[in-house]
Amino acid sequence: MRGGRTYDTVVVGAGVSGLTAATRLAEAGASVCVLAKGVGSTHLAAGTIDVLGYTPDRVDEPGAALSAFVAERPEHPYALLGTAAVAPALRWLTEHVAAGPQPGYCYVGGGLDRNALLPTALGAARPSALVPETMAAGELRRPDPVCVASARVLRDFHPTLCAANVSRAGVEARAVELEMAWERPDANALGLAARLDDPGFRADLAAQLAPRLRPGERLGLPAVIGLRDPHGAWTELERRLERPVFEIPTLPPSVPGIRVFDALRAALTAAGGRLVMGAEVVGAEREGGRVTALRAAGAGREVRYTARWVVLATGGFASGGLVLGQDWVVRETVLGLPLRGVPAAGKPRFSADYFGEQPMARAGVAVDASLRSPELENALVAGAALAGAEPWREGSGEGIALTSGLRAAELVLESEGVSVAA
Repeated sequence: MRGGRTYDTVVVGAGVSGLTAATRLAEAGASVCVLAKGVGSTHLAAGTIDVLGYTPDRVDEPGAALSAFVAERPEHPYALLGTAAVAPALRWLTEHVAAGPQPGYCYVGGGLDRNALLPTALGAARPSALVPETMAAGELRRPDPVCVASARVLRDFHPTLCAANVSRAGVEARAVELEMAWERPDANALGLAARLDDPGFRADLAAQLAPRLRPGERLGLPAVIGLRDPHGAWTELERRLERPVFEIPTLPPSVPGIRVFDALRAALTAAGGRLVMGAEVVGAEREGGRVTALRAAGAGREVRYTARWVVLATGGFASGGLVLGQDWVVRETVLGLPLRGVPAAGKPRFSADYFGEQPMARAGVAVDASLRSPELENALVAGAALAGAEPWREGSGEGIALTSGLRAAELVLESEGVSVAA
């Protein structure tokens, strides 16, 4: 095993919660290393920040709904974090994206005051607290008609299906498909986004679209409007087409999600933090009630990372932070921490209703208000590894990840005697 370095904090996981915690710590002067076996949920998610979308009815004003929501769910992550922590976390992300590597690109929306209502790739309405500026004109409460357009080579997005469902939601919509002579291996959302960073390519796209659009329509495109320069690509398309243009989330890999990842990674490295990709934590060393070191494997070798603090941001079942073994026992995979929310032996674990409430869905690491497991005094948990939430049903995933990541960092700083005042 190769000797590693010593850090103030090691964060495990490079999703929103992990990168948020690491960046906040690094900006406060801590030495931080993020270990990640792969990219986190950013590359899978829509790129919107969903705080609370359903209770189970659709939520229009998340701030007004949060108090009653947590009162009915005292073990929910929002109950542990406190609802007052959500708004500062939203501001933190907004500021860091605006200062990120994509010039001019920003997040907008009502935040806790009002959810935006945007179409998904299937045309269903999805509530979100904050959205990329490139999606905002897709608000389904607006009366102006929609034209959903895409290139035929993009096989993961079907404009006709999307437009039909938007129409069923009460907004006049139609579809347009463009023929593009582009049969290349990267004819996917990521490849198209990279092409749209090129002013010449987007000028050609606008020239193809212009004669197909009707007066008064706004234009919906799959979320491919630029990877490195989304603001420039979006504003140029609006100028050339003389109408509002908006992105619609597509299947992974998510271009808007990659933009979030790039913004947080840039902020982390600018603050002096380190991100090690391809590093899977395979063991932990303990001394009493503390973690003293983590061992991570990658590139054919094992490296030891020592730290005063560990932030566990490995996610839930979807990312492998939790696993259900062949013995039907659920385990946390990095530190073996005790769990909460796992159905008792002999009780149902899953429901036959795919979209219904699943008994196993709220499983996660058992922590107190300090985000620590009773077993370890220097390990905090953030994001989807926390017990008590059903992010997909609640529309709460990014809000929990962002708020808990920021709070975990602040709890570490407070324990080290560092002021966390804004």
